[in-house]
Amino acid sequence: MTDLAIAVLVMLVAAVLVMTVAVMRAVWIVPQSRARNIERLGRYHRTLAPGISFIIPFVDRVKPLIDLREQVVAFRGQPVITEDNVVVHIDTVLFFQVTDPRAADYEIVDYIKAIEQLSATQLRNVIGTLDLEATLTSRDRINTALRAVLDDASGKWGIRVTRVEIKAIEPPPSIKDAMEKQMRAEREKRAAILTAEGVRQAKILTAEGDKQSSILKAEGAKQSAILEAEGQSTAIERVFTTIHENDPDPKLLAYQYLQMLPKLAQGEGSTFWVIPSEVTSALQAVSQAFGGSPERPARTEPKPAVTDAGSPDVREIGPAHTQNDRKDPASGDGLASG
Repeated sequence: MTDLAIAVLVMLVAAVLVMTVAVMRAVWIVPQSRARNIERLGRYHRTLAPGISFIIPFVDRVKPLIDLREQVVAFRGQPVITEDNVVVHIDTVLFFQVTDPRAADYEIVDYIKAIEQLSATQLRNVIGTLDLEATLTSRDRINTALRAVLDDASGKWGIRVTRVEIKAIEPPPSIKDAMEKQMRAEREKRAAILTAEGVRQAKILTAEGDKQSSILKAEGAKQSAILEAEGQSTAIERVFTTIHENDPDPKLLAYQYLQMLPKLAQGEGSTFWVIPSEVTSALQAVSQAFGGSPERPARTEPKPAVTDAGSPDVREIGPAHTQNDRKDPASGDGLASG
């Protein structure tokens, strides 16, 4: 093969290589939710959409891929001073999304670093207006304020801040110890209050139960007394009616009294009891009824009966004597019989 043929072959191979490279550089495939900016002769020309695109090789320059999905960036703890001069470290999490690839590529050099610095600055501004207690209890307020400020400032960069979250707030160790003591005291206070409320409620319930029990007992005693009184009244009425209907004579009354004498003797302290003279008359009538002597024995003056301890002292009480019935003892006459 001559030198001319060799030169032609080399040129053909070189041309094929150049065409292959040109074709490869002219065809670009952009994934979904991505974007690429195109510069033509050093100036921004257009942004490639997802899919296949063609450019002019060696004239158009394709810039790095830009992610259009929502991104999450966690920033390390930032020292922030509260309104009451307490230094706290706050960790934040930022959610953002690129909405304009051209602005994100040409308006800011590093939009992630810019967002971090902007969030730290705005966080100091927001926390500086709150004291420590409000900082610890107002996370939603801080998140809303930061999102509004960051979204407004990053809009010209083609970035939309969707959400800002406070991940952690770390106060100094001395403040944490004081807070733990305060929380412990608050818990002990609540426990004491709950215990006192429980004791109070228990006493109230016990008192209510005692009250209801006393009321029920009183009602029961009242009903029992009423029923007992009604029973006694009915019994007395029936006895009284029966006595009046049957018209008992003194013999029956004397017999009933004799039946009651053992019960009287059984009572405590029954060492002295009285037998009326009417009963004696009734006993005489009973004796006459069963064939006894109708004459009444001579009356003698009763003498005190000497009994043993605990034995009943039975005395008969006759009708009372008047001054007219009493005579002078010197005349030899005795007392008139009753």
